[in-house]
Amino acid sequence: MSAAVSNIRPKPDEILVELADYAANYLPTSQEAIDTARYDLLDALGCGLLALRYPECAKHLGPIVPGATLANGARVPGTEWQLDPVHAAFNIGAMIRWLDFNDTWLAAEWGHPSDNLGGILALADYLTRSKQRIFTVADLLNAMIKAHEIQGIIALENSFNRVGLDHVLLVRVATSAIATAMLGGTQQHIISALSNAWTDGGALRVYRQAPNTGPRKSWAAGDATSRGVRLALMAMRGEMGYPSALTAKVWGYYDVLFHGKPFTMNHPLGSYVMENVLFKISFPAEFHAQTAVECALQLHEQVIKRLDEIDKVVISTQESAIRIIDKSGPLHNPADRDHCLQYMTAIGLIFGSLTADHYEDAVAKDPRIDALRAKMTCVEDARYTQEYLDPDKRSIANAVQVFFQDRTSTERVAVEYPVGHRRRRAEGMPLLVKKFEANLASRFAPEQCEAIMGLCNDSTALDASPVDQFSDMFVPKYLASSF
Repeated sequence: MSAAVSNIRPKPDEILVELADYAANYLPTSQEAIDTARYDLLDALGCGLLALRYPECAKHLGPIVPGATLANGARVPGTEWQLDPVHAAFNIGAMIRWLDFNDTWLAAEWGHPSDNLGGILALADYLTRSKQRIFTVADLLNAMIKAHEIQGIIALENSFNRVGLDHVLLVRVATSAIATAMLGGTQQHIISALSNAWTDGGALRVYRQAPNTGPRKSWAAGDATSRGVRLALMAMRGEMGYPSALTAKVWGYYDVLFHGKPFTMNHPLGSYVMENVLFKISFPAEFHAQTAVECALQLHEQVIKRLDEIDKVVISTQESAIRIIDKSGPLHNPADRDHCLQYMTAIGLIFGSLTADHYEDAVAKDPRIDALRAKMTCVEDARYTQEYLDPDKRSIANAVQVFFQDRTSTERVAVEYPVGHRRRRAEGMPLLVKKFEANLASRFAPEQCEAIMGLCNDSTALDASPVDQFSDMFVPKYLASSF
C-alpha cells in the first residue's frame, strides 16, 4: 500500500513570497530606471500605433464581441475603443508586440518586458477613469519598472525555452503580481494571483519555431498580460491561491514542466532590468539579429552591384541566435521572416534598410532574397556566446563577411553592442525619440503629434499627468471610426 498523502496546507513557496513582497512594497528610487522607463513607455506605445497599419494586427483588436464596450473602459491607444481592462490588456499587448519592435531582455530566457504594459496601462486607465484608484504616469512608470524586474530576474538564470515553453508565461506572472498590487492587494492576494499564474503552466514555444512559426507569436504576449489582469481581479474577489504551486511533488510546476529543477534567483530584486533593458531602435527584428543587420547595412554599398558574384556570406553569431533564428528553406509568412537571421541580413545587404514592410509578401517575392539566403552560413563565435551571458557585458554580437567568386571579399564587419544597448544610451535615446515621433505620425495628424510630443518632452508634466488624461491624448481626432 502507498503511504498516505498529508493534507496539511503548506507554507507558500519562498519565491512566491519574495515576488509578492517586492510587488507590494518596492518603490523604485533609481533615476536611471525611472528615466529609462519613461522612454520605454513612449517606445512601446509608438510600436503599438505603428502596428495598426497592418490588417493582420488590426483584425485581432476591438471588443471581443460587437458592442462590448464600456463608457469608462480602458482606452486602446490609436483607436476610439474603451474596453474592459482584461480585453483592453489583450488589445494593447498585441499591438505593442505585433511588429517585434518593442524592448527586449536577453538572458537564459528571452523576452520583451514592455509586453506587461498591456495589462498595466489598461488597468491603470480603467481604475483612474472609473475613479476607483487614481494613477499618474509616474505611478505607471513605477509599475513598469517592477514588472520588468520580475520578468527579467526570473529569466536571468532560468531557461524556459530549453524545456519547450514560451517566455510569455513570465509576462503572465509579472502582470498578475503587479496588477494585484495596483488593485491594492495584500501579500496574500498577490501570492494567490501568482500561484494561479504558475498553475496555468506555460504556452508551448511551437509557434515561434520552424516549421510552425506564425502570427500567434505576435498576440501571445497580449494574451498573457490580459490573463495576468484577469487573475489579479479574481484574487481580489477572494479566489484562493495554491501555496506550493511550484514545489509540490509530482503535481507542481517544477516536477511537471521543469524537469524537477527549482528556479534560481541569485540577483536581488530592484531596478536592474529596466536599467539594462534593450531597445529596438533601428529595425523591427528579433533582437539577436539586430547587430547582424547593422553589419549588413555597412556592407550594402560594397555588395549591391555584385550580388550575382557572391560565393558565400558568413555570419558569426552567438549560440542563442543559432538556436532560434538560423533558418533555411521556405519562409511562410511575416512572422517566419522576422525570426530568420539570414532573411534579415539579406534584406540589409540588398536594400540597405530594414522595415516592417520588408517582411510582407510583396517584398519576400524578390528572387534575390532567397538566392542570397542560400549562400549564407551561420557559425557560432565562442566569445560572442560567452559575452552574451556575461552580466557585465551582455553583448549581442554579430559579424558579417561577404566572399565573392573571384576569391576577393569584403572586410569582416562586426558590431558587438546594438544601438539600443545600455552602453550606447547617449547615441540611442535621441534616435528612440525620432522613432516615437515617426510612429506617432503613422497614426495622427501633425497637430496631435505636436501636442503629444509637447507633453512627453516635459518629464515633470508627463509624470504628473493622470493616466486617463494621458490615454485620451492617443484617441485619433481625425478618424470617424477606429479603422
